[in-house]
Amino acid sequence: MKRVYPNREYCIGCHICELACMTAHSKSGDLIIAYTEERDEDGLSPCKKIFQKGSECVAISCRHCDDPSCVAACISGALHKDPETGETVYDREKCVGCWSCLMACPYGAIRRHPKMNKIVKCDLCHGREGGPACVEACPNKALKFEDRDD
Repeated sequence: MKRVYPNREYCIGCHICELACMTAHSKSGDLIIAYTEERDEDGLSPCKKIFQKGSECVAISCRHCDDPSCVAACISGALHKDPETGETVYDREKCVGCWSCLMACPYGAIRRHPKMNKIVKCDLCHGREGGPACVEACPNKALKFEDRDD
């Protein structure tokens, strides 16, 4: 399956991927409204996070693992592996906010929603024409959306 792969050598930590993610998942679809209004009012948060140490940085998001430990840890059935797409799918309505998935993820790719007792996790911009917004927005091509044998 196609996944988003970060490349540390090209990431400059500009956070444009986070803004693109936030905008793609906003109600308005507008960067300024998403950042200035929906982020504060609704807790709109990117599914991707930049980790930086010194001059090195990398954009981390859900890897949609083949055998995801977050799914095994989920006590409510809010996370499951889609057998057709291979994506790790999150159902917000089923989530009870126990944070088991958050602790089980080896990549630190699942985050707490800032306003709700729920998680925030990459959905690969499901249904978005052109694929994940973060990949499209990255100015350095530090993110690749591709199928690899790994």
